[in-house]
Amino acid sequence: MAEAPRFTVREVELYERPVVLRLPFRFGVVTLTECPQAFVRARIEFADGRGAWGAAAEMMAPKWFDKNLALSNEDNFDQLRDVLRLAREAYLADLTPASAFSHFARNYDAYMAAAAARRFNPLLASYGPALIDRAVLDALCRLQGVSFYQAMTANLPGVGAARPEFNGLDIERFLAGLAPRPSIAARHTVGLLDAITASDLTQRVNDGLPETLEEVIHVYGHRHFKLKVSGNVQADLARLQAIAAVLDRSAEPYFASLDGNEQYEDAQGIAQLVDGIRGRTELTRLWESVLFIEQPIARKPALDEDLRKADLGKPVIIDESDGELDTFLAARERGYTGVSSKTCKGLYKSVLNAARCAAWNSECGETRYFMSAEDLTTQAGLSVQQDLALVNLLGIEHVERNGHHYVNGMAAQPQAEQDAFLAAHPDVYERSHGAVRLKIRDGKIELGSLACPGYASAAMPGFSAMQAIGPLAVRTEPGNRSG
Repeated sequence: MAEAPRFTVREVELYERPVVLRLPFRFGVVTLTECPQAFVRARIEFADGRGAWGAAAEMMAPKWFDKNLALSNEDNFDQLRDVLRLAREAYLADLTPASAFSHFARNYDAYMAAAAARRFNPLLASYGPALIDRAVLDALCRLQGVSFYQAMTANLPGVGAARPEFNGLDIERFLAGLAPRPSIAARHTVGLLDAITASDLTQRVNDGLPETLEEVIHVYGHRHFKLKVSGNVQADLARLQAIAAVLDRSAEPYFASLDGNEQYEDAQGIAQLVDGIRGRTELTRLWESVLFIEQPIARKPALDEDLRKADLGKPVIIDESDGELDTFLAARERGYTGVSSKTCKGLYKSVLNAARCAAWNSECGETRYFMSAEDLTTQAGLSVQQDLALVNLLGIEHVERNGHHYVNGMAAQPQAEQDAFLAAHPDVYERSHGAVRLKIRDGKIELGSLACPGYASAAMPGFSAMQAIGPLAVRTEPGNRSG
């Protein structure tokens, strides 16, 4: 295998712009109605002077990275701005040419320590490098004239020995064996405030888009669903029964995941929910359709007890507790068999954990360990495209998608930007109800156009109209921002 190209990261620009939701989205302890989206631009340069810009985007979701209730949403947004600034400083500090992966690897330990010194938990801290790494890789792909898929299967970033966590996994062979598919199934999120039927609505948005679970299924044809639960067993059972009454109408099989969003204090709590589901005949088909349970236990005690002592009956994945590169190893020892891929946690972490699953399954001779693909309200444009490309590369057959449901597509963006993304990716988007938006047909998203030069995007947003995120402020007495 040829040596990965080496380059210097010359510039990193940080931006944000507001996103207003068409429907409130409640997950865990927060109800989201508006939220900034962060953007990163990075310019790389080869020794011969050739260079290119790349970009990435991600929502700045409050009360997910840090669920400290003493912090306001604005406090959470400031945290995310700060980790972006910290990461920018780290990546620009060393001008020694390195591979794309080595830029991540050589900065990781010192950066995480600097973030911890500001009392940022590892999940929150990971957000900064996650965006810069994608922007850097996008620039490399554009400079080399290759797609994200081509770059990763050939290991153009140089993923491997620069971090000890990747040793022993035969990363080169793993990447070379990946084969992205032409489409992926979209797993629809049913949030805790979402209407199930029209009778649940007290007031309609009336924008022509689906507002209830019934309408979503009718319009998009979903067969995969992510069902949020609240931690209140009786309330969760009643809501799941209402959901099942709609899903069970389908003559075709459907598939679901249960997302606990850390709402249960221990395994016994989620076991009570499982027992309640098993005890209701109205939930028999829904339970049979559940593929896995997503982190039901609060992140601090999540890895303190062995899940195998509880009779949960389904695989459980780690999500919010997955803050560090080795978290999945600890989770495996506690009975977790799955882990989530989210671009906000880092593309190299997703590759690492997917390679672990492949290696562990090979060792045990069965498909026991797996990676799920989860959303953090990824928005139309760079964010959703890069996330789709990553999970598709890793062979995941369905992905949670919710940004298109809670936000009115690209309606808030300039017409020129909407037109550019639609023209570049007509299989991914459509124009309807006055805006360009994600296109879902028969529950699937077509992905062919993502195999373009760059990291899954042949169009770019309008950075000049965004608000810049300035330099890192000196904090003499950091507040308590532990998670």
